[in-house]
Amino acid sequence: MSDFILTNARIVLDDEVITGSVQVKDGRIQSVDQGASSVAGAQDCEGDLLIPGLIELHTDNLERHMEPRPKVDWPHAAAILAHDGELASAGITTVFDAMRVGSIQTGKSRYKEYARKVTTELMDLRSAGALRISHFLHLRAEVCSETLEAEMALFGPEDRVGLVSLMDHTPGQRQFRDISKLKDYVQKKHAMTDDDFVEHVDHLRSLREMHGERHEAAAVAEAKRYGAVLASHDDTTADHVVVSKGYGVQVAEFPTTIEAAQACHDHGIAVMMGAPNLIRGGSHSGNVAAKDLAELGLLDIISSDYVPSALMTSAFLLAEMWDDLPRAIATVTRTPARSVGLTDRGLIAQGLHADLVRVRTLGYTPVIRGVWSHGRQVG
Repeated sequence: MSDFILTNARIVLDDEVITGSVQVKDGRIQSVDQGASSVAGAQDCEGDLLIPGLIELHTDNLERHMEPRPKVDWPHAAAILAHDGELASAGITTVFDAMRVGSIQTGKSRYKEYARKVTTELMDLRSAGALRISHFLHLRAEVCSETLEAEMALFGPEDRVGLVSLMDHTPGQRQFRDISKLKDYVQKKHAMTDDDFVEHVDHLRSLREMHGERHEAAAVAEAKRYGAVLASHDDTTADHVVVSKGYGVQVAEFPTTIEAAQACHDHGIAVMMGAPNLIRGGSHSGNVAAKDLAELGLLDIISSDYVPSALMTSAFLLAEMWDDLPRAIATVTRTPARSVGLTDRGLIAQGLHADLVRVRTLGYTPVIRGVWSHGRQVG
């Protein structure tokens, strides 16, 4: 951490873009000053944009580093460090690492428990000062599973669990209303025969019937115990949203229809969509396109999901779509921060953490030229 000044930058504030300087002291923003300058010792940003560090609420990227190929278990410390470095290079300075809780130990598709062990390794690296950016936990509570309650009981407030999402991947509803989409995905991933797939679907449905309601209630109670914000996942109907609201959900991850997204806004629930959906122009599961929600004013937060670099790209795509850069940048900074109760970051303002990204655009493509996390240059 060092004291420094970034000058001659186009600074993206809450609702405007100004040309000026940002002074950083002891890892915090000391001042934001308007006007061109030639401050001695300052870093000249040469007219580049200066935006807040990006806030990532839902990413599967750590799992990808832990299992770079099917059934390859990569050393976890190395995977965590690689994940951390990749996010820093993408301009992400705060991440809620998504880890699944709730395993399936029987049937054709078995999922092992891993979240508690990896969390301990992550926290050890954090304590050792080995990580470049801020890490919180996002526990993805899989209600269609066998071990959810036992796994969630292993966590507590000391684990920095900031978000708990209610995940229900039971075939035939929510993300996989279209069973054929699930079949394509599962058969490619697990090399299942048609008979295997039928058995797989029947097994998941039986698990949901046996444990689903109890698991949902347990996840809601555990989120409260952790002090975490509650999120829904793949809401499809207005009725789903009513249930989410009753649980106290504050963020809706990837609603699958316009009906659900509109209901979320009606109930004061922030809508999150995936950056790959926005960039590709549609959902790989055949659900609602993020761009359609953006055009309807129903999109609040963007998540990189499974492509970290997509977060920055999506923000600039929204800026072009809306013709409003501050509004677009807010979907990856201020709004996700506020939705999970973080008031010390997400804006370039006096007193906040000096989480900053220097960006230059080539056409509509953002090029990152510097990243600072809590005043320390990490990219």
